[in-house]
Amino acid sequence: VHVVESGGGLVQAGGSLRLSCTASGSSFFSINAMDWYRQAPGKPRELVATINFRGGNTKYADSVKGRFTISGHNGENTMYLQMNSLKSEDTAVYYCHADVDSSFYSETLETDVDEQLEVWGQGTLVTVSS
Repeated sequence: VHVVESGGGLVQAGGSLRLSCTASGSSFFSINAMDWYRQAPGKPRELVATINFRGGNTKYADSVKGRFTISGHNGENTMYLQMNSLKSEDTAVYYCHADVDSSFYSETLETDVDEQLEVWGQGTLVTVSS
């Protein structure tokens, strides 16, 4: 299973961007939760927003509450982050993370194998100019 982000770019302060993240894989899988993290230059990676695909619950970092909205479609294995009223301090590489239940057939064991995976994307750069 892997995830791929898209939608990053350059935007002026006060503008909007929408990030997307899509999960795919050759084995059967279902998504428990997906998150957006970000990492600005010289700073540690921080959690921006989380969506629980089982219950639909969402959580946000205080710094983005009221400006960012996370949404997702489990059937499409896709998550979005709508970012409005962007500030220069939102400039960072944004990473998609997924908590996934996966199942595949092992020819060695001759049985189905279930596993829980933590999957990270390569990141997409968001630059907000002031």
